[in-house]
Amino acid sequence: MKKILFVFLLTSITLACKKNEQKEKNALVVKNNQIENEKVKITPITHATVVIQFKNQNIYLDPTGGAGTFSKFKNPTYVLITDIHGDHLNIKTLQALDLKQTTIIAPKAVAEKIKTINAQKIIVMNNGDKKSINNFKIEAIPMYNLREEALRFHPKGRGNGYVITIGNERIYFSGDTEDIPEMRNLKNIDKAFICMNLPYTMNIESAADAVLAFKPKKIYPYHYRGSNGLSDVTKFKQIVNNKNSSIDVIQWNWYP
Repeated sequence: MKKILFVFLLTSITLACKKNEQKEKNALVVKNNQIENEKVKITPITHATVVIQFKNQNIYLDPTGGAGTFSKFKNPTYVLITDIHGDHLNIKTLQALDLKQTTIIAPKAVAEKIKTINAQKIIVMNNGDKKSINNFKIEAIPMYNLREEALRFHPKGRGNGYVITIGNERIYFSGDTEDIPEMRNLKNIDKAFICMNLPYTMNIESAADAVLAFKPKKIYPYHYRGSNGLSDVTKFKQIVNNKNSSIDVIQWNWYP
């Protein structure tokens, strides 16, 4: 009887240990996911130019300003370009960067202008395209103007905004756009970088209205220098938070 009781107790202890071990493994998975998300580093460069770093990957979004601007960063693993205008597609900067091991991702209109760039590979993505690439996923979101007087700036179908998914985090870069339905219908966005500059994209009221529609967890105004100077991003924050205080509006200095 004592032997049976001992075996029973030993079995119970073994099962309990295994359960605790599995719990620890599960907790570690969750913890690792959080660490991976925390390791996604986004650095504002200027205007529409951003560097994203994660898992030894470096993404340059709309690189401008010459190679020296990126001297503190490793060479890009990927370059994402949204549109053909000089504040997004800067040929001189692309020529100056070491892109021999770099994949460029861009819409067709951009790809046609960079055929001579010495990159490892050019991937064409157009509105609505989705791809899984190494450690992240990318979706090409439409970007275009709605106002009649601004249609010449960004016609529908030419340029891309992007949603980049790294781990469980979804990050949206609007590119040059107004508050289009495709942006308003975005789901589960953790970080959103939204343009707001007239006459080229939209005013702060339209940008705020769009943000309130798709409710990102965090919103970063960017690309907010227009023909009459900088947009009032402080007022933008007030508009958003007066109607939804749960959206974290974060203001970075894109124009030092």
